[in-house]
Amino acid sequence: MFQGFKDFIMRGNVVDLAVGIVIGAAFTGVVSGFTKGFIEPLIKLMSGGTGVKAGTFSVRGVVFDVAGFLNSVITFLITAAVLYFFVVLPLNMLAERRRRGEEPPPKTPAEDIILLTQIRDALVTQQSRAYGDTPGRHEPPR
Repeated sequence: MFQGFKDFIMRGNVVDLAVGIVIGAAFTGVVSGFTKGFIEPLIKLMSGGTGVKAGTFSVRGVVFDVAGFLNSVITFLITAAVLYFFVVLPLNMLAERRRRGEEPPPKTPAEDIILLTQIRDALVTQQSRAYGDTPGRHEPPR
């Protein structure tokens, strides 16, 4: 699992990284809500105590929030696992298929895209003839 994640990071593909960041940021809110609403109360129930002191302990008047810390750790683990299994692993498998040549080649463009490309090329050719065949010149000669 860690080797797959290392391969993903070392690949250096900016799009993969951006997708991971966006999905991670969006999913973190969901996981935080889940752990705050369900996991943290369970931790507080198991650790004993009631009210504000549930899930905490004190040493010489200093309060340690065990439930909050465990909640943060669980949030991180759930987010990391989901990112790995739903983003990193599928992208690594796709890259491996492409390396082996199993991935089909990209589809040819749709007919409307081909037609628009031909129109664009014709306009560029017409414009270059009208302005003295000078590339990058878009004004008539004076």
